[in-house]
Amino acid sequence: MPDYPFVTRIVITLISLSVGSVLLAVFIDFIMFDSKQEIKRSKQSIVATGSMLGFFALYYAVITLKLGGVRSGGLLLVAIGTAMIVTGAVINILGRLQLKGNWANHIKIYHEHILVDEGVYCLVRHPLYASLMLMLFGGSTVYRNWMSAVMTAFIFVPFMYYRAKQEEVLLREEFSEYKDYARNTGMFFPKLRKKGL
Repeated sequence: MPDYPFVTRIVITLISLSVGSVLLAVFIDFIMFDSKQEIKRSKQSIVATGSMLGFFALYYAVITLKLGGVRSGGLLLVAIGTAMIVTGAVINILGRLQLKGNWANHIKIYHEHILVDEGVYCLVRHPLYASLMLMLFGGSTVYRNWMSAVMTAFIFVPFMYYRAKQEEVLLREEFSEYKDYARNTGMFFPKLRKKGL
């Protein structure tokens, strides 16, 4: 980070609040929703909260040890990366608030499950995963660390894609309207043009 102590304190505070808020939201989801409802269908996945936390620990170690760090860049990159992290945290928390009791650590369809397609879910089908990607790429930008960016692109993103595809198999079976929802709503990025409209 550039050598501006006041800016550094603000950036670290914003990043800490963003990451802390998402971790708190995950903890609250576990307490309030995991295994609290009757399960209709389920599928275990290697990509769950535990494996994601393992990736985050490795990512944090790479940044902390400055493996793959570069010196170029300045305040603009720090500002862009911080905005990505804060935006990602806001999207993640909004997504969790809108998902409510449909959330699960592993892939589950509950008897009372509903298809959430409003709020951030009208922009992307998997805002929780998309928001984490945004936060990770934002951290790589703030700390100008190419290794953490490569890890995110070639480990985290493919794992999120795999998990999202697993979820979508059950969602398509459960909700007849999911096919149209998927056609008109991007997986991780908003679609600029809706099909069939």
